[in-house]
Amino acid sequence: MRLLQIIMPVLRNYYIAMTVLLQQLFRRSSPLPVLPQRNGKVAIVTGGARGIGFHTAKHLARLGMHVIIVGNNESDGRQAVTRIQQDTLHEKVEFLFCDLASMKSIRNCVRNFKAKNLDLHVLVNNAGVMLEPEGKTEDGFEKHFGINYLSHFLLTRLLLDTLRKSGTNYFNARVVTVSSATHFTGKVNLEDLQSSHCYSSHGAYAQSKLALVLFTYHLQHLLTVDGSYVTANVVDPGVVNTDLYKNLCYLGSFLKWMTGWLLLKSAEEGASTSIYSSVSPDLEGIGGCYLYNGERIKSADVSYNIELQKKLWTESCKMAVLPVSS
Repeated sequence: MRLLQIIMPVLRNYYIAMTVLLQQLFRRSSPLPVLPQRNGKVAIVTGGARGIGFHTAKHLARLGMHVIIVGNNESDGRQAVTRIQQDTLHEKVEFLFCDLASMKSIRNCVRNFKAKNLDLHVLVNNAGVMLEPEGKTEDGFEKHFGINYLSHFLLTRLLLDTLRKSGTNYFNARVVTVSSATHFTGKVNLEDLQSSHCYSSHGAYAQSKLALVLFTYHLQHLLTVDGSYVTANVVDPGVVNTDLYKNLCYLGSFLKWMTGWLLLKSAEEGASTSIYSSVSPDLEGIGGCYLYNGERIKSADVSYNIELQKKLWTESCKMAVLPVSS
C-alpha cells in the first residue's frame, strides 16, 4: 500500500505532463498581443532572476513598469537587473532579497518594500521548487508546500493593503499566481498538508500547485465581497524548459535533453500567460480565472470546492500566524 501511495502520484503527474507536451507539440503558444504601456505602475515578481520569472519581469519593464525582482540569490538578482536594464533601456528595475523558505525573511522583504513608499499594481507569485527530496523549510514546513504555496500566501496577505490602496475602478491591481497542469492530479490533504505520512515529491508538488488554485479562488471571493479594486487570477505556463527539472531521474533527464527542444516551451514562451494576466486590458476587473495560453479554461473540479477553499485558507492563516480575515 505504501509503495502504491508513492507510485500513483508519479504516474498521474507524468500522464498529465505527456498530455500537455502533446498539446504543445501540435498547438504552439499564440504570440502575445500588443499590450499597452504601463508607465509608472509597480510590479513585484518572485523568482524574477531566472526562467519564466526573468522574462515576465523583462517584459513588464519593457512596458514601462517599475519592476522589483524578489529572490534569494543576491548575485543572480543583481545580474538579472543589469540585463533587463540593458535590454529594455529602462532603469526602474531593482532587486529585493527574500528567502521564500523563511517566513521571517518574507516579512522583512515586505517591510523593506513598504519602506520605499511605492504603490503596488501587480504581484506575480512565480517562484517555486519541483520534485525536491523530502525536506523542511526554516519554519518546519514541507518544502513544496512551504515554498510554492505558503510563502506566496503569506507574501500576498502582507501586501494586500498596498494592493488595495493602489487599485482603482479604472485600473485594478492584480495578483497573478503561477500554478501548473499537475494541479489536476493534486490532492489537498488537510490532515497531512506536510506530506509526512507517506512522502512523494510528485504528490507534494501537485498538492502545492492545487493549493495555489484554491487560494486564488478564495482570495478573489474575499476581494469581491469587500469591493476591493484588486483581482486574483492563476496561470498555467505549460511544460517549460527551465532549471526546475534538475531533480528528474536519470531517464527523465535524458529524455528531456533529447526531446526538450521540440516539446518544451522556452522560458520566454512560458512567461506569456503571466505577462498577459498582469497587464492585458482584456482582464481588467476580471478575477477568479485559470488561464492557459492566454485563454480562460476550467481548472480541476476539486479546485471549485468552496468548503475546501475556506478550510485551506483557515489552516494557512494558522500556519502563517495571520488573522483569518483578509
